[in-house]
Amino acid sequence: MMHAIKLGLFASRIEAVCDEMGAVLRRTAFSPNIKDRLDFSCAVFDAGGQLCAQAAHIPVHLGSMAYAMADIVSGRDWQRGDMLVVNDPYLGGTHLPDVTLVAPVFVTGELLGFVANRAHHANIGADSPGSMPISRHLEEEGIVIAPSFIQRRSRLDEALFGRLCGGQGEDSQAAGDFRAQMSANAVGVKRLTELIEGTGTARFRDSLEALNGYAERLARNSLLAIPAGSYEFTDLMDDDGLGATDIPICVRVTVNAGEVEVNFTGTGDQVSGNINCPLPVTAAAVFYVFRCLMPPQTPGCAGSFRPIRLTAPEGSLVNARRPAAVAAGNVETSSRIVDAVLGALACAIPERIPAASQGTMNNIAMGAREPAWDYYETLGGGTGGSARSAGLSGVQSHMTNTLNTPVESLESHYPLRVTRYALRRGSEGAGRNPGGAGLLREYQFLAPAEVTLLTERRRRGPWGAAGGADGSTGENRLNGQLLPGKCQLQVAPGDVLTLATPGGGGWGGPGRE
Repeated sequence: MMHAIKLGLFASRIEAVCDEMGAVLRRTAFSPNIKDRLDFSCAVFDAGGQLCAQAAHIPVHLGSMAYAMADIVSGRDWQRGDMLVVNDPYLGGTHLPDVTLVAPVFVTGELLGFVANRAHHANIGADSPGSMPISRHLEEEGIVIAPSFIQRRSRLDEALFGRLCGGQGEDSQAAGDFRAQMSANAVGVKRLTELIEGTGTARFRDSLEALNGYAERLARNSLLAIPAGSYEFTDLMDDDGLGATDIPICVRVTVNAGEVEVNFTGTGDQVSGNINCPLPVTAAAVFYVFRCLMPPQTPGCAGSFRPIRLTAPEGSLVNARRPAAVAAGNVETSSRIVDAVLGALACAIPERIPAASQGTMNNIAMGAREPAWDYYETLGGGTGGSARSAGLSGVQSHMTNTLNTPVESLESHYPLRVTRYALRRGSEGAGRNPGGAGLLREYQFLAPAEVTLLTERRRRGPWGAAGGADGSTGENRLNGQLLPGKCQLQVAPGDVLTLATPGGGGWGGPGRE
């Protein structure tokens, strides 16, 4: 048994590798999407692709990497100085704009681990600006990158790099972002190598085993606090943007003796639109919910996920088959999966589960081809009230951990003016502890552009809990006219786009103590 203080120091040191990678990526990236919104994540894995540590970045990135990394790294002839790139959602990615770079760590000639980072690129080659189209097939969403070596023995594959940059050249924003990702991994390799050399390879492996064992014990103990039994809940996606509406996500959570099985049997089939989820994204949402129930000191490593089993019918919305479109599954459906799993757990431990948060990332992609610009952002909303407190207002929640784009950055980079940015008072669900308020964000266009909106909770608001009221639905408007939740449109100079995001559900009805 490793001494608790030594284990704590080891956990902090390996997490610090991820933190430094994130700092390098943020400071060297070119795009506001990465350097301002922080739409990226960094992690460390062992030689078998099992998660060792992660920074406090984005849950949908980190959970999906934890689920899929073993398949990404296995069976390859790794060499010192290699760097692998992937975005294929059916081979370890999430959706095409999220591009992952993986680098091996060798010490005394032995492969001992990997570092990886995942970052969102606003232009990954889709026909529509922002690379988040209303799509029917994966190939419509941009360049599909199967796991490929972008760097081999420290030599860059210039042809692949040029393809990733869309032919924009070495000085482009895309090239700068990819170089930033490569630099972050290079720093991660250096720091993890130093850590292993300082501890010795045998002690490093022993420390990882102890870390995973500790995380697993904490995870199992947290599950023991949930009464044994099966708990069910169904939530609905608004639509897929192509005609399908009210698509169910059905979940049954079975808890027994420190283990849990999450079963999505009964969930609707995959749809024509792009709200389908590859299985790693579904796993990320499930992992996130149970991670929230664990003590804060639980290490973010593979051991914390060992007591969690997942079943999702192949060909369903939450385990789609290629070539189903998935651009919004990563952002919108993952949010609803969280709502569904929380709803099931509210049947078991109602005092610990909050009402539903906004349940959408309110995706906005926009831009033009001449002059060329691409922009993408997500907007915060209200979180659900809980037994302890009211919900938070105007924040990102659950599967995203990005910031807003500062108005100053947005207006300095793009032909846009933000004419209103405020809390949406009155959108919060009532209750003993009300939900948080959504946001109002208003964009005035200074040049012609194409806009894509991928939003949810426009048909029914986030649910209240323990007798609390639902939060308000969101609204999208162009020049005052109501828009569908998912749509593509052309705008002219002077047009005004307004997004009103959902408020969180309230917790506790009248008279509840």
